[in-house]
Formats: sequence, structure tokens, C-alpha cells
Amino acid sequence: MERLEELKKRLSERHPLVALRTDEPMSKHTTFRIGGPAALMALPRTAGEAKAAVNAARELGVEPFFLGNGSNLLVADEGYPGFIVKLAGESDQIQEVNRGLEAGSAVLLSRLSNALLGRGLTGLEFASGIPGSVGGAVTMNAGAYGGEIAQVLESVTFLDESGEVCTLPASECGFGYRHSIFSDRKCLILKARFHLEKGDPAAIKARMEELAAKRREKQPVDFPSAGSMFKRPPGYFAAALIDQCGLKGLTVGGAQVSEKHAGFVINRGGATCADVLELVRQVKEAVLRQTGVELEMEVRVLK
Repeated sequence: MERLEELKKRLSERHPLVALRTDEPMSKHTTFRIGGPAALMALPRTAGEAKAAVNAARELGVEPFFLGNGSNLLVADEGYPGFIVKLAGESDQIQEVNRGLEAGSAVLLSRLSNALLGRGLTGLEFASGIPGSVGGAVTMNAGAYGGEIAQVLESVTFLDESGEVCTLPASECGFGYRHSIFSDRKCLILKARFHLEKGDPAAIKARMEELAAKRREKQPVDFPSAGSMFKRPPGYFAAALIDQCGLKGLTVGGAQVSEKHAGFVINRGGATCADVLELVRQVKEAVLRQTGVELEMEVRVLK
């Protein structure tokens, strides 16, 4: 805690433009709407401010946690006793550069998809309903309905472990199923550049509406969640296994296995992190006992 106090003091004195918050409720920053307070949060608006915040933290031996839209994150009820960096400002911008399209890491995929629709660009329709940001989507190679970020990505610009701004082509980002090199490195993604083809706006809109209808029909979009709770086991589908075991509707406190889609754990109201983790434990135990398949959480736990 002393190091965080010193970090707050240094940033306030040396970089007063960097917005800081103390004891910030993480329930405001996750799609699960769950989580206690973060001890210290910075919301840099430029790459320069981000670099200043990250370098100041590392000078003091404080490892920052980089937060996007919080759509794949479960935060402990006690909160997070460390330092969180959440980009804002220019990281929430979309612009055309040299025939390519660049989006800041804080841009929501839904907003990016609509921007592409307006420009008549095709290739990212699959992402229109994914409740994440560009930074998070690149990190985990987000995908849906047969598409994934790696298919349309040209390059990624990020702040590396030494605090330097770097750019890598997509071919060097190690993309795999819900994984990239950024999944394992402590880097802050600043922006991504996409390569997209011209398409028929009417066809693009029709595809987006089709996928939106599928989501409303099959997924519990009316409740807070973190999307798919479990990774896809080799040769199986997590939701099918959970359904097969009769676990739809299983409830612990305010957390419930969705009755609409067994792969989702939803917050029916007042759910705690402890509720979710206990529910996950029960689901994993039942599926392993009945099918022999061990499920692995896709959602990250921050505590």
C-alpha cells in the first residue's frame, strides 16, 4: 500500500494530466457487474500518458493490470489491492490511415463494427455482438460464428515490458484459439490496424442483424455476464456437456447457469464473486464426474 501511495504522489506531481481514482468500484468496469474496489486506477488519455503511468509504476516495483471493457473478467468481492490502467481518450478513436483502419484499444467491438458498416467494409460482422474492446479482443483473439480477430488484423501497436512503444504485424502475434502472445506478456495494447475488404453495405447490415438475432435467441443478453464461462474442451462443447449433466438453472446466491445457454453464468442480481466461483466449482465437479471431461475457465479472475 505504501508503494501505491508513492505512485499516486509521483503521478500527481510529475504527470498531473493522468486521471487517477482511488478505491474505484470494479463492478462499474466489468460486464459481470461484480467486484470490490481497486486500490488505484489510472485512466490515461494518450499513449504518452499511458507510458508515463506504466513506467512510474514499474520504477516502484508495482506491476500494473491492464483493463479493457472487463468483458472476460471476474473481480474478487474484496477488490483488487493493486494498480489498474484503463485507457481512455485517443484510445477510443477510429481513423483511416493509408488505406487501413486503425482503432484504439478502448474502442468497443460493437462500435467498430458499426463504423465499418458505415464505410462499407466487410470482415468484422461476426464481432458486432461481442461485448469487448479492441484491446481485449486482440489479446484473446476473440471470435464468434466462424470468425476471429486474427483473420482481419494487420498489425498491433503496444507498450512492451520495458515501456517502449512497439508495433508487430499480425503474423508475429502468435494467434491461436482464444490466445495470442499478449495473453502471456505484460504489454498494454494501444491500437490495432485492420485490413478489410469493400462490401455491399446492405449485405453487411443483413449479416449483422442475422447474428444479432441469433444472439438474442440463444444467449442471455438481458443479464450481466462475462460471456462464455468455460473454454471449449478438445472434441467437445462446454455448453453441451453442462446441459447434458442437467445443470441449466443451477443457482448459487445471485449467480446462475443460464437457462438459455448453459455455457453462460449470469448475474441475476446481487451476485458476488464468491457465488460465481462456487457455482463454477459445482459445475466443473458435476461435469467431470458424469462425463470425465475437465472444464477450464475462460474468464479471468482478478484478486
